[in-house]
Amino acid sequence: MVSILTSQVKAAEKTTELASDAKSAILIERDTGTVLYDKNSHEKLPPASMTKVMTMILIMEALEQKKISLNEKVRTSEFAASMGGSQIFLEPGEEMTVEEMLRGISIGSANDASVAMAEKIAGSEEEFVEMMNKKAAELGLKDTKFQNATGLPEKDHYSSAYDMAIMAKDLLRHENITNFTGKYESYLRENTDKKFWLVNTNKLVKFYPGVDGLKTGFTNEAKFCLTATAKKNGMRVIAVVFGAPSTKVRNAQVTKMLDYAFAMYTTHPLYKKGQSLGNVKVSKGDTKQIQAITSEPISVLTKKGEKVDHLKKSIKLNGKLKAPIKKGDQIGTITVKKDGKTLVQSKLVANKDVKQAGWWKLFKRSFGMFTNS
Repeated sequence: MVSILTSQVKAAEKTTELASDAKSAILIERDTGTVLYDKNSHEKLPPASMTKVMTMILIMEALEQKKISLNEKVRTSEFAASMGGSQIFLEPGEEMTVEEMLRGISIGSANDASVAMAEKIAGSEEEFVEMMNKKAAELGLKDTKFQNATGLPEKDHYSSAYDMAIMAKDLLRHENITNFTGKYESYLRENTDKKFWLVNTNKLVKFYPGVDGLKTGFTNEAKFCLTATAKKNGMRVIAVVFGAPSTKVRNAQVTKMLDYAFAMYTTHPLYKKGQSLGNVKVSKGDTKQIQAITSEPISVLTKKGEKVDHLKKSIKLNGKLKAPIKKGDQIGTITVKKDGKTLVQSKLVANKDVKQAGWWKLFKRSFGMFTNS
């Protein structure tokens, strides 16, 4: 989604200091992407385990595309089991489901589970890292380069607060991810003698109402980092902090940003995710048309007390679609303007797969004998 700041909120008070003890930070509203606070947000820094935001994006995409399923077993390789740092102590050859691995990653920041999932999806961590960097390019990220799926220290592995916020925004398109990242505690290997207690590394999940993700990070080089998201009164915001000196300071900086966002701003929802905004004709498909649906929630953001009126919404649908089409492919755009200024621009996507029609169906259709696709 392309987001262009509205004039009334672009001037987020530059004198307001919300993250004085962090190397860099950013605060955005999720639906519009509007930046509410910025501190050195394009500085390239080690992201530590916040790297796993991208790892989770690729896991969620693989689930959405049905390349894997939550109850599918994942076997742990010798390499995955050898990961240090935060882990769930997977043993070589041990099997867990995708759902269990995802819990280990999202709640416990498990490096071993991250590599096991990377190998499951791409065949090797190296191939998975290529996917990570390709996805970063697709998202338009300029300050990010990955060398691994975990965030363990490695040369030329970096990101920025701005890029991390955009990744978090993309991850949150998969609305059920917060079922994992929003859990404070869980268990793995239940009903065995190796029962493992997971406690969320993001303590704000328990102590700040509305926080349901996303990812902490710490290495000696990166210091204390956090990409957090919270939802209150229908508005979801994302706060990112790099390089805080302690967990306590990191959490305090993020709390200050969240408090500021919810005190000063409000969103005006226009469309839910998955809402149909038109039909598009498809040539040579097994069906003649497809619905163009919203790819994410669409809202307009204002300062509290400001009205939203005289909005102009324009929907542009692709005129020439040819099968095959995959569910989720972009087939249009919606733009929301006020007084000639673009507030929001978001892609519209196909609501289902369309396969190529067989030659016999096309033959009958061309002679008008086949009236219903």
